[in-house]
Amino acid sequence: MTAARLRALGAIAAGLLFGAGLLLSGMTRPAKVLGFLDVFGDWDPSLLLVMAGAIGVHALGYRLVRRRAVPLADVRFWVPERGAIDARLLFGSALFGVGWGLAGYCPGPALVSLASAAPGVLVFVLALILGSKLTAALGEREVRPSEATAPRV
Repeated sequence: MTAARLRALGAIAAGLLFGAGLLLSGMTRPAKVLGFLDVFGDWDPSLLLVMAGAIGVHALGYRLVRRRAVPLADVRFWVPERGAIDARLLFGSALFGVGWGLAGYCPGPALVSLASAAPGVLVFVLALILGSKLTAALGEREVRPSEATAPRV
């Protein structure tokens, strides 16, 4: 099996597992997320538990992966560069948080929820696509692993 095919299968498996986790935990329901954000009302801590579980699984997997000299399907590990906290990052984070609080969706659960064809999720995903296109039109571009200069893990 080629490295490219192994990467593709790994991505599909990870996406299916992530989507199943979102569905099982109820995180594709905006009311669940909005209940978490309502700290002075009828607060629902389940999102906090989901996040803690995800962080635990990631930490364990990261420790196991770091023991390898090279990944299974690439020539080296790709790690995001540490960047400065600047106005662009703060603005983007605030915009993400406001959108999350208003809609009850973030990109992952919204894409999983597309299967429901609910008007709210369709509008959210359309806004997500348009925002991505606008960002690209303003000169930002995605950095692909082949272009990155990130250090090896």
